[in-house]
Amino acid sequence: MRTALFRPVIALITLTVLAATAGCGSGAAPASPVRFGDIPKTGAALHTGPKGRHSLVQWPTHPITFTEQSRVGGAGRNTPIGMTTLHGPKSGFTGKVWVWAPPEYYDKRNAGKGFPVMEALPGSYGYPVNYWIGSDLKLQENLAQWSRNGTSLPFIVVMPVLNPDNKQYYDGSDIPGQPKIGTWLSQDVPDLVRQNFRTLRTRDAWAIMGSSSGGFAALKNVLQNPGTFKVAIPNGPDIVPDSPLWNGHAREERENNPEVLARRLIARGGPPVYLAFQDGSQEHTVLPKVNRFIAQYGHGPVRTRLQIVPGGTHSAATYVRGLGEGTMRWVSAHMQGPTA
Repeated sequence: MRTALFRPVIALITLTVLAATAGCGSGAAPASPVRFGDIPKTGAALHTGPKGRHSLVQWPTHPITFTEQSRVGGAGRNTPIGMTTLHGPKSGFTGKVWVWAPPEYYDKRNAGKGFPVMEALPGSYGYPVNYWIGSDLKLQENLAQWSRNGTSLPFIVVMPVLNPDNKQYYDGSDIPGQPKIGTWLSQDVPDLVRQNFRTLRTRDAWAIMGSSSGGFAALKNVLQNPGTFKVAIPNGPDIVPDSPLWNGHAREERENNPEVLARRLIARGGPPVYLAFQDGSQEHTVLPKVNRFIAQYGHGPVRTRLQIVPGGTHSAATYVRGLGEGTMRWVSAHMQGPTA
């Protein structure tokens, strides 16, 4: 269900992003710098919250300057999407990462608050760009609108590349002998957000979303790293690892299989994770696999929900519809919102 997915969207966004990055020829204005966070003054990192406990706020530690990629209109109130090239210190992998903070993040009344985070992964190869930055999908604009009308928390959204190239799938995992994409997605990318934004010191404020191959990565990572992520939104996901790069590494492949990981999480009794599956009603090959997974593993600490989008197909546009038709309300109800 992977190879031909989202190609038209990816091609369009790739051309647009590369043109913007290159300046589209002579006379084009250079991209603006974006700085989302600053290191607080001495002592500010331990603001006192409600009486008897420390604040949950995690302040930026090593903020950098991002390159402005675009602006989010509508309810997004002209907020920037920034881009940087991250040299992952834990994975050793180098790739591009895009980030966006919601309008509420900039409000003076929220200056002392930390915000929840959503890591958003694309489908197909997810390289050299992450299509969730595309203005056609309006992910950020919709999230801003849903936050305004009370159906979603205001999320910081981080959008890394999913794979090191557009020739192989790496299953969002550390496949022996290959770039450590699992570590990149579960450690390096979250660390980048913590270093640059006011976040929260709790797994209750971290979600990971993905579509198709990115949906597999989201599903696998929340089950494998429940101390980091509390919620996954797997959109039309693959359920088991299927990269040919696993050949000769059966033990490691098993360690990255969501079915195996779900069984282990159930056996040890948690911590609880929330899996907000989304599928279009026309995804005839994906839906049965998702339903089987929910029937077999959706109990105990593995809490599940399935949003079926009427008339929907295996596409990012379908999944954005689903987010607004109930998924974000359910996800937000199980997560920590902005707090001091």
